Amino acid sequence: MYHREVLSIAGTACVRKTLQLSIAAYMARMWTCATFLPSTQAQVRKTTKAVRTPNRSWNGTGTARRYLKRVVSATEADGEGVPIEKSFKAAPTVLGIDKIMELLPHRFPFLLVDRVLEYVPGQYAVGMKNVTINDHFFNGHFPGRPIMPGVLQIEAMAQVGGIVFLDPETGGEGARDNFFFGGVEKCRFRRPVVPGDTLIMKVELTKLNKRFGIAKMHGEAYVGDQLACDADLTLVLGG
Repeated sequence: MYHREVLSIAGTACVRKTLQLSIAAYMARMWTCATFLPSTQAQVRKTTKAVRTPNRSWNGTGTARRYLKRVVSATEADGEGVPIEKSFKAAPTVLGIDKIMELLPHRFPFLLVDRVLEYVPGQYAVGMKNVTINDHFFNGHFPGRPIMPGVLQIEAMAQVGGIVFLDPETGGEGARDNFFFGGVEKCRFRRPVVPGDTLIMKVELTKLNKRFGIAKMHGEAYVGDQLACDADLTLVLGG
């Protein structure tokens, strides 16, 4: 009888101790959750925001990188969303098409300069050609895969060079003069030019012989920041 009472008391104490330990463990877990759960939620929110926000250090191709940069800047402009169609600035105009036609004798369909963006008489000019599917040469070059012919890229650069060559400030007489190719050297085509591209051409006068009417020039044509074509040109003034 005595032994049963001792065992009963010991069993009750053991159960009580077990319950105390269980309660203590439960309270410890609750305290841990209360302490760390807010920071965990904050970390989740931070991670989610990082996934939804474009990575501005992303290093893709030149065109895609500029497009992403403009989209991000347009989205964040003035703290409000700005439509992408309003985020692009118009290209500067130093010489419009009327002035270009005063200087160049070329006419449709072979006038390949739409605008001059920068011009230093006697030194260089930067011209622009908007390439569209309506350009006549795409009908046959090539059906199903329109690509601007390389010879026309060279011709477009020569016309930009002709603006420098024929400018009265350089000694030319504008559209009253004609000029011809005297030679094309070190010509390289780096990428195709297709409808929708904007060809930006810088042509620099490197040597001018006024007595014989001969000009040496270096031209580079870009689509975005990608070099499409470059060449050394020789232009000769004709009657």
